[in-house]
Amino acid sequence: MKFFILIFTLFLLLCGFVPSHAMVHRHRFVVQDTPYSRLCSNKTILTVNGTSPGPTIYVREGDTLAIDVINNATENITIHWHGVKQPRYPWSDGPEYITQCPIQPGTQFSQRIVLSDEIGTLWWHAHSDWSRATVYGALIIYPKKGSDYPFPKPAGEIPIILGEWWKSDIQAVLNDFIRSGGDPNISDAFLINGQPGDLYPCSSSDTFKLTVDHGKTYLLRMINNVMNNIMFFKIANHNITIVGSDGAYTKPFTSDYITISPGQTIDFLSQANQRPSHYYMASRIYSVAGNADNTTTTARIEYSGNYSAPSPPLLPNLPETDDTPASTSFTARLRSLASKDHPINVPKKVDQKFFFTLSINTFECPPDAPCQGPGAARFRASINNITFVQPRIDILQAYYNRIRGVYGDDFPKNPSFPFNYTMETVPRALRTPQNGTEVRVLDFYVVGWGNGNFDRERDPLNYNLDDPPLQNTIAVPQNGWTAIRFKANNPGVWLMHCHLERHITWGMEMTFIVKNGKGPDAKMLPPPPDMPRC
Repeated sequence: MKFFILIFTLFLLLCGFVPSHAMVHRHRFVVQDTPYSRLCSNKTILTVNGTSPGPTIYVREGDTLAIDVINNATENITIHWHGVKQPRYPWSDGPEYITQCPIQPGTQFSQRIVLSDEIGTLWWHAHSDWSRATVYGALIIYPKKGSDYPFPKPAGEIPIILGEWWKSDIQAVLNDFIRSGGDPNISDAFLINGQPGDLYPCSSSDTFKLTVDHGKTYLLRMINNVMNNIMFFKIANHNITIVGSDGAYTKPFTSDYITISPGQTIDFLSQANQRPSHYYMASRIYSVAGNADNTTTTARIEYSGNYSAPSPPLLPNLPETDDTPASTSFTARLRSLASKDHPINVPKKVDQKFFFTLSINTFECPPDAPCQGPGAARFRASINNITFVQPRIDILQAYYNRIRGVYGDDFPKNPSFPFNYTMETVPRALRTPQNGTEVRVLDFYVVGWGNGNFDRERDPLNYNLDDPPLQNTIAVPQNGWTAIRFKANNPGVWLMHCHLERHITWGMEMTFIVKNGKGPDAKMLPPPPDMPRC
């Protein structure tokens, strides 16, 4: 069992206006059960408009989306717009039983997604049970008309979405996982743009291929939709230049690999400057705990022209699956662009401080019904020793309508008592969390991280308050800590959770409630008339 530390700061400011000149883009998302074949087997999966990944949505900075979600499938669904700030309008954020009740089969819900200053690559995905395994897609946000990228215009732009595939029905995987109390069954393959790649059985034709012209530069927009793992990614013989992450520009830096957390996005430039041939791009896990699929998914970069290509293509040397320095050193290089045209606003004054311990816990199981966790116990997860229990109606509705008894509002700002949170072996008495419900974080600046326990006096002296990366997803180092700062300038109910699905199922989540500020432009807007009912 490992403990982790996360530090939060927040304060209230007025929310900005939505630009009046923004365009409105309307799309239909038809959720349906669709037959699919992968890895020599067939099954029916949940899709949007019949494909997985689903449609890529293209907009410009400040635009508005109107998404009609029509549930023609046989199970509940919600759609979350990952990384979109949704100013003053949490009703379309999407987490099940946090900001809405699920869209039930045979019903529909019209989502209004208002973009503000997000730019680059974000994404959308299901946020009910484990449905995001097959229900997901890219959201590409171009600069406003008349504005340019802060880097040379690429010859092409390509979404690269990492995913995961089980031969079994994903709901059956989840149900067995919950019943057993242990780790979930590992997947049978990882995916790149819905394809496992030709290193897997029966997958020679199920490989994504990207054709490039020698001498040109391409912008690849990467999204990690893998359910339970941080991933390494690399292109054989090609260096890359990172230029963005999580819907914001970064200072460019060159690397020969990427580390990307579940839920995170990375924008990078790749120059086709090698001898014309075929080259693998490949991805596999970074993992230091739990069960994991140790296989490698591949796609191909194929240069245009006439030449004799090797068979198979050259495979890149990825970092080892337990290479912690490779994982943390990549993430540590992310910095906000922080230029005149793309300024940042890092909070310097702190109004409230939160000290959160993130932990994996266990519950005892009855002697006649042992579980598959350590010591025949059942896994749980917690924040400050509080395990989230899903309510029967959504917290946003309860907050807005002042319905009592749905959530508690006394979540501890600090652990209930201090001990060595990053110790290798935790005493059995500290492994059982409380049950409870409480209060997604707004985009935040990652101002620091380190190994071991957080020192409240020493570590803040080394915070980066000049150009910290603006993120919506960040990996907390094993046996270490991460410090973030954000402005609570968006009234509503916002979910904060681990983006490893097994940890969510175990209860590692909570909710921030941001109250209305002063003046009409700092108040939450009312709900739409077609909010799904519980």
